[in-house]
Amino acid sequence: MATHKILVIDDSNVIRNMVRDMLPKGNFDVLEAKDGLQGLNLIHQERPTLIMLDFLLPKMSGYEVFQRIQESPELCSTPLVLMSGRREEVTEKLQEPFEYFEFVQKPFDQKELIEAIKAAMAKAKRRPVVAAAAPAAGGGGSADVQALNEKIVKMQAEIDGMKKQMAQILAFIKQKLK
Repeated sequence: MATHKILVIDDSNVIRNMVRDMLPKGNFDVLEAKDGLQGLNLIHQERPTLIMLDFLLPKMSGYEVFQRIQESPELCSTPLVLMSGRREEVTEKLQEPFEYFEFVQKPFDQKELIEAIKAAMAKAKRRPVVAAAAPAAGGGGSADVQALNEKIVKMQAEIDGMKKQMAQILAFIKQKLK
């Protein structure tokens, strides 16, 4: 059974199949979306381990999907690889160097894809944890603080689990590249 979900959001069936074929066979479940709206829905439903996102998409652009991911405390630490045929399309809206995600230019080969995935995983680990919002003035006080602290502990456990999964993916990829 697949333990890692990789979501490929691209309007090109050729690119989606190419990514699927380039990934090492094994414990990967490759999910596919052909437009930004479908991709965003799958992100929320499936919680992928890695997202590969085309920048130009129908229904909702890759840039809009990117913004939604970055705005969400639950999603922003998911490793992300942006894909585009033209780097300047991406850099018009997003400044280089890309601090928390990786970029790969289409067309790409298997080595470039694997390197982009490794870089995206490393960059996602460096992303600071987003703090939870403070309770409103006059709120429940210590009960709210206790509830937030419990959420933080739970989220940290999830983060630690994701780090372990990332290390396993990286080790698996390294093993397959030998």
